[in-house]
Amino acid sequence: MMNEHMQVVFDYPDSLTDATMTYCPGCTHGIIHRLIAEVIDELGIRERTIGVAPVGCSVFMYNYFNVDFAEAAHGRAPAMATGIKRVLPDRVVFTYQGDGDLAAIGTAEIIHAAARGENITVIFVNNAIYGMTGGQMAPTTLPGMQTTSSPSGRDVELQGYPIRMSEVLAQLSGASYIVRRSVHDPGNINKTKKAIKNAFQVQLHHAGFSLVEVLSSCPTNWGLTPEAALQFVKERMIPYYPLGDYKVADAIKTIVQ
Repeated sequence: MMNEHMQVVFDYPDSLTDATMTYCPGCTHGIIHRLIAEVIDELGIRERTIGVAPVGCSVFMYNYFNVDFAEAAHGRAPAMATGIKRVLPDRVVFTYQGDGDLAAIGTAEIIHAAARGENITVIFVNNAIYGMTGGQMAPTTLPGMQTTSSPSGRDVELQGYPIRMSEVLAQLSGASYIVRRSVHDPGNINKTKKAIKNAFQVQLHHAGFSLVEVLSSCPTNWGLTPEAALQFVKERMIPYYPLGDYKVADAIKTIVQ
């Protein structure tokens, strides 16, 4: 029985349902989901938030969030979010997209949404591989990295170089807040939550397009244990995808923390 003098310091977010998540053991999608839910709760925006689910591992994320959701065709989440936000400008609209959804089939959608300065928030989960479809090479797969479609490792002379999406989007005038974070250890999880909160606050202040790229692990398709997969993020992914703020527009520097 809880002592009446004890204070609850950690609880289950109201913005998450009690549904059991179906992600693979060690996958960090669940951590990122929780961070988004905590931010929604802390900002008091649950009743007016609308999420747009992608095609990919998180295709069923509408089962896990206690907010309104729409399901977009593969890669089209930014276009759907644009439509929702323009019709319902008082709503808080966010997309949640993997590297295949955002950086392959959805490349044009995300670039033009950012170029237009759409007042939406994008959570971009980069695990350097196609997760749901069996571990094929993605636009973000590292040079030399083995996948089911590059069993000898990604050959940059044949298949080109990985795309650093945050760096690309940061060049667009319509983008206001573009940052890259990671969830491979507790300290970086805390930094990721702060960045997600900043991104939502940018939207709440009608300050334009915001995106948080999150480096995430995929133990199943990487063929690693969950612990080794977190080390892979630290030792292999971060050197190629450096963490940091890629664009914080002057107009929003008083908004973000």
